[in-house]
Amino acid sequence: MTAQDALNRSYEIRTYGCQMNVHDSERLSGLLEDAGYVRAPKGVDGADVVVFNTCAVRENADNRLYGNLGQLAPKKAERPGMQIAVGGCLAQKDRDTIVKRAPWVDVVFGTHNIGSLPVLLERARIAEEAQVEIAESLEAFPSTLPTRRESAYAAWVSVSVGCNNTCTFCIVPALRGKEKDRRPGDILAEIEALVAEGVSEITLLGQNVNAYGSDIGDREAFSKLLRACGKIEGLERVRFTSPHPRDFTDDVIAAMAETPNAMPQLHMPLQSGSDAVLKAMRRSYRQDRYLGIIAKVRAAMPDAAISTDIIVGFPGETESDFEQTMHVVREARFAQAFTFQYSKRPGTPAADMGGQIPKAVVQARYERLVALQEQISWEENKKQVGRVVELLVAEGEGRKDDATHRLSGRAPDNRLVHFEKPGEPVRPGDVVTVEITYAAPHHLLAEKPALAVRRTRAGDAWESRNAAPAVKPAGVMLGLPTIGAPAPVAAAASGCGCD
Repeated sequence: MTAQDALNRSYEIRTYGCQMNVHDSERLSGLLEDAGYVRAPKGVDGADVVVFNTCAVRENADNRLYGNLGQLAPKKAERPGMQIAVGGCLAQKDRDTIVKRAPWVDVVFGTHNIGSLPVLLERARIAEEAQVEIAESLEAFPSTLPTRRESAYAAWVSVSVGCNNTCTFCIVPALRGKEKDRRPGDILAEIEALVAEGVSEITLLGQNVNAYGSDIGDREAFSKLLRACGKIEGLERVRFTSPHPRDFTDDVIAAMAETPNAMPQLHMPLQSGSDAVLKAMRRSYRQDRYLGIIAKVRAAMPDAAISTDIIVGFPGETESDFEQTMHVVREARFAQAFTFQYSKRPGTPAADMGGQIPKAVVQARYERLVALQEQISWEENKKQVGRVVELLVAEGEGRKDDATHRLSGRAPDNRLVHFEKPGEPVRPGDVVTVEITYAAPHHLLAEKPALAVRRTRAGDAWESRNAAPAVKPAGVMLGLPTIGAPAPVAAAASGCGCD
């Protein structure tokens, strides 16, 4: 479709799943806008094109998709020119099934076909029949595609796609393929271009981000990349997600500690504290190895905030196994843990394993784990009271009950801090220095006046982006919260449990 053909046709993207899907949706937005589409204004029901970027890992993902598609069917019947597209992991997995179950869908595209969406929409419009395109492997790295980023001051930067692991609970490698690494020069060039646009914080993104280098034959490629990021003038914060304990080497810890703009924050999935369960999961580390990494990180960065993912109720998990997970949580003292009740995912080895745990048992264990982690998170947050920290002012995270008096920002360790509005204007992307005065389990408060306010190029970029439109465009609709620079650390950090 030419830009003229798509002129004034609006689009909406609904995103579900992990940070990879969120980043893919930014690419889809860029592609559609490059083709002449415009984003549907916030609160307006009735976009001309609705794109579902799906997840195949979350429980009932397919039911959720078909429920949403069913809600759109009568709307499309009333508007013949409306188009519906389904992409992402569920599209890769189900392929022709989607069109059979929802024949009003116009386009189905896989995880390797993001760049084809505008063309597929045009083909469907001309042919008046559904277009399905599912590639089995990546042909061009997604970084070559145009991007419409959700944040003016923070950005994802992919270092790799795909995964070489064979975890028994995870279907992602089958849907996104084997790991494929980008060239370091291409990554750094993208970061430098982003910084030139005003970005001050980037999150390096990969399915197993610290496995970066396996495809290009350099075992220390990731630590070298972190150190190279430290030399980019104007780049204030560097984060990465999500690493795998198997690949977490001493050179990465040293690079984190010695690179000034590498933030003292680590999200490293545990999944289980039991060696027996880890073996059944095909996780290539054991409890001692995991806790050893935590100890080394804390020795190098005493103030680092560490978060994790945990699956409760994996097939065969005994009460003793679960107690081992509780033991690791007590020892590691995570700032935050994202806990998931195991659910069968078709196509994974774990779905056919014996020893499936009754739902009531899983629920009880889950509640015990959440209660323990809640206590630890609060205790760890209380240690922050009295500290002076620099906050990167965030967009859309202010307290809803006191939006006129407080703003929110992220500390270097990625903790969420609500602070009193300074007397001078402060924009998302600016930096404020505050003293922490109060701690809750999931956030901190700085109730005293800010000690300093620094206006930044990132704040300028935010102001430039948001000053012109009379109606602010709607953001990408997220089915789950996300992790990293463009959005705070939250449950979808590796919400699929696939890291």
